[in-house]
Amino acid sequence: MKSAHMYIELKHLRTVRAIHDAGGLARAADQLHMTQSALSHQVKALEDQVGMELFVRRSKPLKLSAAGQRLLRLANKVLPEVAATEEEFHALHAGKSGRLHITLECHACYDWLLPVLEAFRHSWPEVDVDIRPGLSFDALPALAREEVDLVISSDPEPVEGVQFAPLFDYAPVFVASSRNPLAQKDFVVAEDFADQMLFHYPVERAKLDIFKELLTPERVEPRAMRGVELTAVILMLVGSNRGVTVLPDWVVRDVADNPDYAVRPITETGLTRRMYAATRDEDAAKPYMAHFIRLARTVPVKLQRD
Repeated sequence: MKSAHMYIELKHLRTVRAIHDAGGLARAADQLHMTQSALSHQVKALEDQVGMELFVRRSKPLKLSAAGQRLLRLANKVLPEVAATEEEFHALHAGKSGRLHITLECHACYDWLLPVLEAFRHSWPEVDVDIRPGLSFDALPALAREEVDLVISSDPEPVEGVQFAPLFDYAPVFVASSRNPLAQKDFVVAEDFADQMLFHYPVERAKLDIFKELLTPERVEPRAMRGVELTAVILMLVGSNRGVTVLPDWVVRDVADNPDYAVRPITETGLTRRMYAATRDEDAAKPYMAHFIRLARTVPVKLQRD
């Protein structure tokens, strides 16, 4: 009595397809780089397992039986998927494809990240790119857990297995309406914020440059604060003289020449911050990751100069 189990291997499917395509054992054996005798034995073993003939003997060219046709359908379905998967693994091994899921600890970074990704996708169309904004508050642990592959941050902190590549330096700058009395000053200091409404991105104050670099050390509180999601809305509110803001220099290039706005340094020497790309150690050397970091060093600097 036959066993209820059939063990069909990929080599069996390749054999059935090769014999069907070649129309005979001799040519199929050549295609499969086997001797005709070894191929005959493989067919016989497969027929014993299936419990029926797979080929109509004595037909020229050799034709598949009904059972053989069924296996051919399976071969035509499975083998292309296997080949595609092998190709994917080969591409991964060669570094052509992979995953680049990015999260931002920097609200304003979309302004330069999108041009970077646009340049990146032309060189690496097979890399799966995504931006995961929802993880930005717990970004580095998410990186360590492999939920994301790259974090844009201005706050490097030691995390095992994670490395920080410096991208570029930027200046947080003060922006007010030209009607605001502070527009008359050459630069602003901490006390200037004490009677102002401060518009900012909706992140905790410990992550805001103006608090980290100036207001918290100087123990100055703004008169009021309001979190606003979109840069354009912050600038609209500031332009209407409803309050002031502090933004990275690459964000304010659009209003730098607009007479409605005053853009000033913060403190006499100005503030300087550095942006980093954090990646897992094992990903840092991948060709597509190295190329992304190279682009992320050049595109924002162009924006700062434009």
